[in-house]
Amino acid sequence: MATSMFQRISLLHRKSVSNIRNFHSIRVKGHASIKGILIGVPCACAFIWHSWQIFKKKRELIPMIHAAQVSGEERQNEDRKLTYREQRFQQFASVEYQGIIYMTPQDFLESVTEETPRLWSKRTQLTAREVEIMLRNTPSKQKRIPNLFHLMHNKGLISYTEYLFLLCVVTKPHSGFRIAFNMFDTDGNQIVDKKEFLVLESVFSKQHVEAEPEQQKKTQSVEPVQDTTLLIHFFGPKGQDVLKYEDFHRFMENLQSEVLELEFTEFSKGLRTISEEDFARILLRYTLLDKSEIEACIDRVHKRIPQAKGITFTEFKKFCQFLNSLDDFTIAMKMYTFAEHPVSQEDFQRAVMVCTGFTLGSHVVDTVFQIFDEDGDGHLSHKEFISIMKDRMHRGFKSHASHTQAGWDSFKSCVKNEMKSY
Repeated sequence: MATSMFQRISLLHRKSVSNIRNFHSIRVKGHASIKGILIGVPCACAFIWHSWQIFKKKRELIPMIHAAQVSGEERQNEDRKLTYREQRFQQFASVEYQGIIYMTPQDFLESVTEETPRLWSKRTQLTAREVEIMLRNTPSKQKRIPNLFHLMHNKGLISYTEYLFLLCVVTKPHSGFRIAFNMFDTDGNQIVDKKEFLVLESVFSKQHVEAEPEQQKKTQSVEPVQDTTLLIHFFGPKGQDVLKYEDFHRFMENLQSEVLELEFTEFSKGLRTISEEDFARILLRYTLLDKSEIEACIDRVHKRIPQAKGITFTEFKKFCQFLNSLDDFTIAMKMYTFAEHPVSQEDFQRAVMVCTGFTLGSHVVDTVFQIFDEDGDGHLSHKEFISIMKDRMHRGFKSHASHTQAGWDSFKSCVKNEMKSY
């Protein structure tokens, strides 16, 4: 795209030089035209080059797949544009079996807590024997292991459709656990079997993959369906076990806690609390605020809370559970405020209670207000708070998806935005 653009500019410049020669005999009017051309063309080149650099910078927000080894699945996907979720999956997935890319449990945890994957030279090619041992050692749901993914580490398989399902689990409010289970329970008998689970799993894939049906096949599934860690955990090695709501609820709650605990311990360094500044860093790390805006928020916290009390894991977890109910919070805020009316800490707490059934610690709420209250008047714009926290809740997926237009249309859009700033 850039090459084509600069070919056009080069052609324009050659024509301009030709015009200069043709009009060389004209004095006053000719000189004005020549000056206009000589000034205009370089300015146009400079402007388009500046816009192109900004465009490239914005594109870097979307991580590129940088595995040293290109799998059969990736080669098949080269002729179409991958969605952000597919890019993210392929970027973090560290194993491959029979030409299909899989995540390990550790890969999944890292994909929702880290900006970039750890360094590895190439994907591990698993043998049938290695996969057999992995699946045989998968704990059953009856063991009620709270940190299943951490325990399994890199000894497990997670397919792309399961990855999409797990992303939904991480951001689901507790009030939505029953709804999610009922979606799987297609016959309404209050249990989910393996067939029902696989059917709805495919729905997750179809909702998130924008491609032609024949192009989707490789990333989504294989025929027959390969057993994975999740399938063995839920339905046993023979696939004959069933999933009850209590098991499903426990799994979702445990996975959410596991992800949050991983984030918390990254900053707590083994202590019981994290600082208010680190709390701000965690909340803002998946948003599209630029570095200077994030630093301004952290600086406000540092100045306004000189005597740090710290945030415990229980307080942090509770706040993140509230964020999973952000849609309900948005509705609740409309009950208490006018469209542009800023909210107080009391209004905020009241809305949290309405949408979650619990209140947040006063110190946590005060810290949140110090992060987002720019002018220090004790109020914040709930619209701005909700917008930023939605990025946090979805861990950047929705915002990154909005930056995935490609080609000339995307560049033109970038140029238009830059023109507005001149």
